[in-house]
Amino acid sequence: MYNHSIKAWLIATRPWSFPASAMPVVVCTAYLYGLEKSPDWLMALWTLVTILLFHAAGNTWSDYNDYKKGVDREDTIGGTSITSGEFSLGEIKRLSFILLGVSVLSGLMIAAVAGLPVLYFGLAGFILTILYPWLKYRALGDVDILLTYSLLPLLGTSYVVTGAIQWEACWLVLPIGLITVGILHSNNMRDSNQDRRAEIETFAMKIGARASAVIYAFEVLFPFVAVAVCAVAGIFPILSLIVFSAVKIAWNNALMAMKYQQMGMEAMRGVDERTAQLQLIFSMLLSVSFLISGFLADNPIF
Repeated sequence: MYNHSIKAWLIATRPWSFPASAMPVVVCTAYLYGLEKSPDWLMALWTLVTILLFHAAGNTWSDYNDYKKGVDREDTIGGTSITSGEFSLGEIKRLSFILLGVSVLSGLMIAAVAGLPVLYFGLAGFILTILYPWLKYRALGDVDILLTYSLLPLLGTSYVVTGAIQWEACWLVLPIGLITVGILHSNNMRDSNQDRRAEIETFAMKIGARASAVIYAFEVLFPFVAVAVCAVAGIFPILSLIVFSAVKIAWNNALMAMKYQQMGMEAMRGVDERTAQLQLIFSMLLSVSFLISGFLADNPIF
């Protein structure tokens, strides 16, 4: 465990995917501020660090299981630190357990401060993370990700930062969650051949190339529609429409996915990372709109 640099260990956790777990905490806290719910910013920061550790544990646990199952091999596109030979299977397993232990301990400390309901959210997230490889191999990974990286952290964050579950946070589940699921879905589209070789079945494999491309396009484009509807309905501030400045990124990703049936995995090379970038930009723009609206409500200009 001591033969690698800190940078190498960090890369092994796949940090490019962290917007998937970080953004629900950031957006939810900003949204609650915009609703004048007076969120506890220190608790929000603590929650953010904890969920990032938990995400890193989940990534390394998934990499460990994928390699052990034969899903990830040396010829896998977008290979991991195991397939590259930089880390051994045992090292990644130990890293996963360490990260999981630290994140669980941090979660228990948050529960001690914020209240018992945090344990329920944490336990659900823990179970879904442990079961993720098994569910992924049976075409249920997308559902797992929607729950683990959207619904649970949104509601859990709302409780931690305000002391009560704020059900208004559910309006964020699809705008945030679908893009996150798109990260996984694009990855599974790209890896369909390797997954088939390993005799597992992801959701992308189950529905086929054409339907997978359409579903991916929906996952990255519908969030813009959802925000627009919420803005018009008065659920989100009109300023939230600034997310449309990121729609070109989503559109370009969708166009790449629509070539999947003809080009195969080459069409999806790097799309998962670009989807994570979309999640970061989309969510930060949405957060900024909530923060500005909340600030203006507290400090009216006129």
